[in-house]
Amino acid sequence: MFVTNNVVTLRAAGVYVISGNLDDGQIIVDAEDKGTVKLVLNGASINSSNQAPIYVKNAGKTVVSLPEGTDNTLSDGTEYVLEDSSDKPNAALYSKDNLTINGTCKLTVHGNYNNGITSKDELRITGGTIEIDSVDDGLMGRDVVGVKEGTITIEAGGDGIKSSNNKDSSKGNIALEGCRYDITASSDGIQAESSLLIADGDYTISSGGGSPETVATKGYDMRPTGNETTTATTPVTETESAKGLKATVDVAIGGGRFKIDSSDDAIHSNNSVTIAGGEMTMASGDDGIHGDTAVLTKGGKINITKSYEGIESKVISIADGEIDVTPSDDGINVGGGIDGSGMDFQSTETDDNLLSISGGTVTVNSAGDGLDSNGSIQMTAGTVLVNGPTDNGNGSLDYDQSFEMAGGFLIAAGSAGVLQATSEQSIQNAMVMTYPETQAAGTLLHLGDSDGNTVATFAPEKDYQAVFISSPNLEKDKDYTLYSGGTSTGKEADGLYSDGDYTGGTKVVEFMILDSVTWLNESGVTTGSSGGPGGGGMRGGGQRPDRGQTPPTGEAPDGSQTPPTTNQ
Repeated sequence: MFVTNNVVTLRAAGVYVISGNLDDGQIIVDAEDKGTVKLVLNGASINSSNQAPIYVKNAGKTVVSLPEGTDNTLSDGTEYVLEDSSDKPNAALYSKDNLTINGTCKLTVHGNYNNGITSKDELRITGGTIEIDSVDDGLMGRDVVGVKEGTITIEAGGDGIKSSNNKDSSKGNIALEGCRYDITASSDGIQAESSLLIADGDYTISSGGGSPETVATKGYDMRPTGNETTTATTPVTETESAKGLKATVDVAIGGGRFKIDSSDDAIHSNNSVTIAGGEMTMASGDDGIHGDTAVLTKGGKINITKSYEGIESKVISIADGEIDVTPSDDGINVGGGIDGSGMDFQSTETDDNLLSISGGTVTVNSAGDGLDSNGSIQMTAGTVLVNGPTDNGNGSLDYDQSFEMAGGFLIAAGSAGVLQATSEQSIQNAMVMTYPETQAAGTLLHLGDSDGNTVATFAPEKDYQAVFISSPNLEKDKDYTLYSGGTSTGKEADGLYSDGDYTGGTKVVEFMILDSVTWLNESGVTTGSSGGPGGGGMRGGGQRPDRGQTPPTGEAPDGSQTPPTTNQ
């Protein structure tokens, strides 16, 4: 060990206990034997005006330990003086080799120059209370950032937690097994250059100043074509990314509790997102969950309270979980292309685009399309409830190729201007009712069979003029009655009533299920060839006006003509 001008240089592996104040000084680890250096911060306060307070220049591994009952502080200045241009430390705690932080007590880091804590190899945290405020990134590991337990609070001018290796596809990962996180970041909350893997933990994340009070929409044409105007502010670009959770390759979440408020996507991957568990509440200025290639949910509770689009990807598979989305545009959107980070996901129709629902519960409260696929939709199990839209330029269900229904329960209540049902080749039967006038939000609709059994009792969250219902209890050549209003003594969840008795409603129409889709108005069975209210809507599986057909001229509720739309 050498001490020169308040600079302490550690030349050998071993255990070093550091306590007291070192003002305008530095500790350098430069171990010649490549062993493990353990720094025990026992009530240490280290400040350097022009260098990293702790600089690990050379070591096989360095461990910073925080023993019980101690408070420790590291702080640097706003400018560094670097004698050797090859050495470029940029954090208050900087390591060129593997770095581990453990213990039970507190470390406060003030990164006034750039980052708070940086490792150019692996950064692992197995305990302690770490508080960081930094000009740029809070925690950064080049190859791996791994956190097992502890409490981490970060206020960062850049990313909160970050891995940076973009040269080796097997590295640049973040693995979070637990810990409590409170992250406020100007850029991404947690950003992995490769994969982001989360097993557990408590996460409170605000990125880019959080979501706007109102997420802008773009009128009937929900995607830019180059000549329209929009009420949206200029979206953030990829270089100004401000996402909550982000990875280039994969985001995989197996558990944890999340509160994410982001100006950009709440959860984003340039490839795939997989959610198998956890409880999530998210508000986003762009998408709630976005994967360029695929999104898969296998469990957990997902509540997207605010977003432009709720869930968006080329392939979306919902196998299980509880999902609730409230977007300003589409609830669930399937399209092709790459998200540039700001409401510019260029959707294209291909045979690969697919929304698959095989389980779980999905509730959508949308201003745009409820379920929207620039391709196909398949449903075999689960429960889906769609509320909205209220304008005639969008539809509760919207697809380009086919919607095959083979199981599960689906009810969609919204506008009647652009109306689609499931495809005629569907195994499971369905009905579509178009009302002559708009029904008020909260007005019960009740569908029962001729034996008095309930098929569905539902109170839509938004005004509606059309309702689609597909249920395993709808049998061909059997009689049913649709009622409006009344009350139910059943248990209510997201507007859907189970068990209990229904009374007091007004009979709307009696009918028989005649086909895989039975189209209705108040006079009885009709066809679905017209795009206007009262005509039954667009025939299931047919094209919308923007698919190359001449736009229909159905009247909107106010008597005006329904405008043609673009579905993206």
